[in-house]
Amino acid sequence: MPQLYSKRAFLQTSLTLLAPVAASLWRGQCSYAQPGEFGTGDAIPRDVREMYDRGLQFLVKSQQENGSWIDQQGGAAGTGMAIMCFLASGEDPNFGQYAGNLKRALRNMISQQQPDTGYFGGSMYVQGFAMLALAEAYGAVDDSNLWSGSPNARQPMIGQSLELAVRAAVTSQKKNPLGAWRYSPDARDADTSAAGAVLMGLLAARNAGIEVPDESIDKAIAYYVKMTAPSGQVAYSGGLGGFDESLARISIGTLVYAVARRKDLPQYQATLKYLTDRIDGGGSSGHGGVEYQLYYQAQALFQGNVEAWEKWNKNLVRHLKGIQLPDGSFRGSYGLHISTTLSLLSLAVNYRFLPIYER
Repeated sequence: MPQLYSKRAFLQTSLTLLAPVAASLWRGQCSYAQPGEFGTGDAIPRDVREMYDRGLQFLVKSQQENGSWIDQQGGAAGTGMAIMCFLASGEDPNFGQYAGNLKRALRNMISQQQPDTGYFGGSMYVQGFAMLALAEAYGAVDDSNLWSGSPNARQPMIGQSLELAVRAAVTSQKKNPLGAWRYSPDARDADTSAAGAVLMGLLAARNAGIEVPDESIDKAIAYYVKMTAPSGQVAYSGGLGGFDESLARISIGTLVYAVARRKDLPQYQATLKYLTDRIDGGGSSGHGGVEYQLYYQAQALFQGNVEAWEKWNKNLVRHLKGIQLPDGSFRGSYGLHISTTLSLLSLAVNYRFLPIYER
């Protein structure tokens, strides 16, 4: 295991005591440290902590022995979202109260990967979210005993699975004349929603120390540039004539520009302005579910304008508090499992423990 593992694993072990330090040193990049109040339990509103803990308890109780979830949709993507929810809590992933849940979930997700292609199946949405979860777990979860007691003949480590997943995404992109992704790994068209899921997975993998070709990131960003109007609106597929007010797509565009460190682009400034001008509401998700919008909107605003995010986050907390069910789940457009994980991850920005949530 590379040196990156030992450093990040040590930091994760002491995360609850050294959260501000861990947030800045997780990948040895002190220049990206958070302000002192970020990432500490004391700064997290009580309502957020209570909602998040209840949501995690729902995931614990509804997880099956094989690591998947009752009412789960999305295959490896649904499992990956739950993995990120546990990691985002700040509990030690190797010895904390959710360590067993994480281990079973990781085994379940990795088992769904095709060993010859690295594809997780389902769609490139699934590929993107699975990659993102693996990247967040890589180096934080000690996988030396991940497969202990498992009858699974194929037992790859997290890093091996992540490298294979990255290779599959890059191979798919090379087949695509638009330099992006859609549902099928062999697609020759693209859309900004599926492409956003894959690109965020690649960016997270690169941040975790996995080799991702610069050309792959550049081509994907170029696709987003073409799909972004001067107004800041982001088209779904087809470009000109396909722009409308989809805060989900605009949030995805803002987020990928920010995490790819392309805040110099006028398209980034346009999408961010569009979001910040509308933080009090308005706009449809453009994807069939508001929780999908909130998941991306939380990250985009936090990456782009912390003051705007703080104002928006208060409304988010109020909204989610009003719709959380007694068992800790959130009812939404995608079934209890996906709706709950997306809702929790939109709250997880308050914790700042996931590396992809660092600014």
